[in-house]
Amino acid sequence: MSQEKTNQEKIQNIIEAALMVANQPLNISRLLSLFEEDAQLNPERNDVRSALEQLQLDYQERGIEIVEVASGFRVQARNDYAEWINRLFEERPPRYSRALLETLAIIAYRQPITRAEIEDIRGVSVSSSIVKTLQEREWVKVVGHRDVPGKPALLATTKTFLDYFNLKKLSDLPALSDIKDFDSINPDLFDALNEEEQKMLQQKQTEGDETTSVPVATEETPEAANEEPATVDDSGQSDDEEEVQGAQVIPFTT
Repeated sequence: MSQEKTNQEKIQNIIEAALMVANQPLNISRLLSLFEEDAQLNPERNDVRSALEQLQLDYQERGIEIVEVASGFRVQARNDYAEWINRLFEERPPRYSRALLETLAIIAYRQPITRAEIEDIRGVSVSSSIVKTLQEREWVKVVGHRDVPGKPALLATTKTFLDYFNLKKLSDLPALSDIKDFDSINPDLFDALNEEEQKMLQQKQTEGDETTSVPVATEETPEAANEEPATVDDSGQSDDEEEVQGAQVIPFTT
């Protein structure tokens, strides 16, 4: 066996071990830093990428997989085996109210967006506790303020949001047409989002396809790379009548 092949296998084993014990995703730069003091191995970015790709192939028929999310790569249990893996945990997976999921969906598909604009799409007021919950989970953050009277905060999703839902980037979100039949969320919401999308397209055509920027009072831009549910909205209407169990991502840990 050639020295080069031996080195590549060792690089692959080191990366595999690092991903196994890490408590968060590791990007390629972080993985490269593992070899900074190793003059013998000293892999390039392409070597690390090749090792990751080989590991993904090796895990194809296994109960665990290596996936790339917004923050980097991680080892996790396959969703196919979640039913059995969840029996290891005494606590119940988190459950989220329909209002919280609808608010999150609107932010994800129409960011950056203000609370008032979310309320226009949903047709009901948005509870402050819902926005607070999304921020506490680090799924949503304030990225600026719209340059209008009152300077309302602009909300956008975060890398943590993308990581939780196994997404690498915002463009990986499913098309609205693919999820509008999801019966746990009000289907009218997706009709409203589609209408907003059509309005935006028509506005672009009217303006001669010229791109216009959203006026904000700060220069900060939304991160594109991105508890307990609130139960009552500001109108006093309960949002806990329909709850959806949250997806439980189970990273492999030693």
